Amino acid sequence: MSNHTDTAHAEHHPSAKLYIGVLAALVILTVITVLAAGVNFGSPSINVVIALTIATIKASLVALFFMHLLYDKPMNTLIFLSGVLFLGVFLGFCLIDVNAIPEIVPANAKVALPVPAPGTPGAPGTAPAAAVPGAAAPAAAAPAPAEHH
Repeated sequence: MSNHTDTAHAEHHPSAKLYIGVLAALVILTVITVLAAGVNFGSPSINVVIALTIATIKASLVALFFMHLLYDKPMNTLIFLSGVLFLGVFLGFCLIDVNAIPEIVPANAKVALPVPAPGTPGAPGTAPAAAVPGAAAPAAAAPAPAEHH
C-alpha cells in the first residue's frame, strides 16, 4: 500500500462558508439563465452566446471549487482550459452556420403563405402560366382508352 502524502492538497481545505457561497452563486446564475431564456436579445446567435456564457461561468465554478481544480496542480488547470478553448472554437463554428439554415415550417402549420409580387407568374390578376410568352405549355392529358363490352 502506498501512502498518499500530497501536502499541497492537504493545505487547502475550503470552508463550508466558501461552498455555500459558491452554491448561492450557482443558484443566482440559474435564476439569471431562466430569466434570460424569456428575453429576445435580437438574434438567435446573441441568445445562444448569452446562454453559453452563463453556462460556462457555472461550469467553471463547479470545476474550480467542487472538483478542487483551483487547488490542484497547474497542469490539470492547463488541460481543463485547453478543453474549454477547443469547445469554444467548435461552438463558434456552429454559431457561424446558424444564419445559413433556412427556417423550417411544418407541413401542417397554419401560417399564411407569401403572396407573389404583382406581375410574377402565379400572382393574383396575372395570366395563367400557359399564356405567359415563353412559358412551357402544360402537357395534354392522354385520352382514356375506350372500354369494349
